[in-house]
Amino acid sequence: MVKNRRFQEEEYGLGVRHMQTFLLFFALTVAYAQRVNLSVAVVAMTDSKGSNLNFPEYNWPEKTKSLLLSSFFWGYVLTQVPSGQLARKFGGKITLLTGLGLCSVLNIFTPLFARWGGWQLVCALRVMEGLCQGVVFPSVHTLISAWVPPSERPVLGTCAYTGNQFGTIVMLATSGLLASSSAGWPSIFYISGGVGCIWAIVFFFWGASSPAQYKRISVEERKMIEMAQASEAVSEQPKEKLHTPWLSFLTSPAFLALIIAHSANNWGFWTLLTEIPSYMKNVLGKDIKSNALLSALPYFAMFVMSFIFSGIAMQLNKRNCISTVTSRKLFNSIGLWVPMLALIGLAYVDRAQSNLAVILLTVTVGFNGACYVGFQINHLDLSPNFAGILMGITNCVGNIMSIIAPLLVGFIVNNEEDVEQWRVVFFIAAAIYLVGNGLFIIFGKANVQPWNDPPAKHRRSSTLHVESQH
Repeated sequence: MVKNRRFQEEEYGLGVRHMQTFLLFFALTVAYAQRVNLSVAVVAMTDSKGSNLNFPEYNWPEKTKSLLLSSFFWGYVLTQVPSGQLARKFGGKITLLTGLGLCSVLNIFTPLFARWGGWQLVCALRVMEGLCQGVVFPSVHTLISAWVPPSERPVLGTCAYTGNQFGTIVMLATSGLLASSSAGWPSIFYISGGVGCIWAIVFFFWGASSPAQYKRISVEERKMIEMAQASEAVSEQPKEKLHTPWLSFLTSPAFLALIIAHSANNWGFWTLLTEIPSYMKNVLGKDIKSNALLSALPYFAMFVMSFIFSGIAMQLNKRNCISTVTSRKLFNSIGLWVPMLALIGLAYVDRAQSNLAVILLTVTVGFNGACYVGFQINHLDLSPNFAGILMGITNCVGNIMSIIAPLLVGFIVNNEEDVEQWRVVFFIAAAIYLVGNGLFIIFGKANVQPWNDPPAKHRRSSTLHVESQH
């Protein structure tokens, strides 16, 4: 297919696709706020020092806390792959709205469940929340594939996915203040759940699964999106009728490398996200207010760095400086190997060097933002038709790492103030970063794969990206 130069070169301003991206940004903000709220709330729930003393305190040991922090992912991994299929069949709007809306309601009940049934009932609630949130990433990937032209995916994809960091920043930065306020630690769950319910109402009225289903989009913008997407390998049949090539997915070296890269990223990311509050409190000696703010600092750095990396990637792409596959591997290496080096340094920091520890944590998490233009959008490169399903598969496997990582920390760290025990945790994360990105460099690809279009004769991709595999 010959590129349509009119739609390639013509500049378009803000449109409905940007509004949809904005809604996805806030969807991920809500999702991550609800995921991480327990990471800081559990500090106040188990140690009322520095928080409001008028609310219940629970005597939960470190292993129980690690169990609670990982329980979300038990349910989360179960709905990943089915969610990708459901998003293709019913539309990403329906699956995202249903899952995140239900999770928001459940989040509000957390304090009540803790009072009624202790950690066991909270654990069951977190599993249910995980089941609901399992639809989020497959749905978002499906929506991005439908709404965002290939040339805009590095920037708009990053804009949507930085909602992860924004939700994390807001929750980690405010949870200490909320815990010490007159509303106490329960307000952490009431506010994050309530905001999620508000988002669900807004998305119900203004969200859409595709340009064709949004009545108020201009004819020009709709044609621009459709023409840009037509430059990729597409099927002669409607997407919802395509046969899913499961065997081709699981025998593709490029996709298997993507699974490994996603898993490696999740191990390090969730080890830090769930354990930074405990590390700040017990090793660095920070109280809950300064703990919350300092815990949010690395994710603020990641939020900012994500936009910087996406801007650099877009400029490199526009100027044809490097191929798409080189770009994905370069930024993924920055996102995993720079944090690897910082983690090794962090392993040798003690309480007397708390400022250095905060700097290294900020570097570790901040540079991880480069992965948003690395493996995170590689699903869209390999298969625009099945991007949601591919994300469901990689996120399912990747979040098994999210279950194991906090549990392993609970077994390794018996004394929360022991720097040497935390050193083992950081070394393990660094080693996984090393291997995961190494395999992605060797086997990763960024061109549309033949199995993207299984029932019809495959038409070679001629995307707006430079797809040569140098």
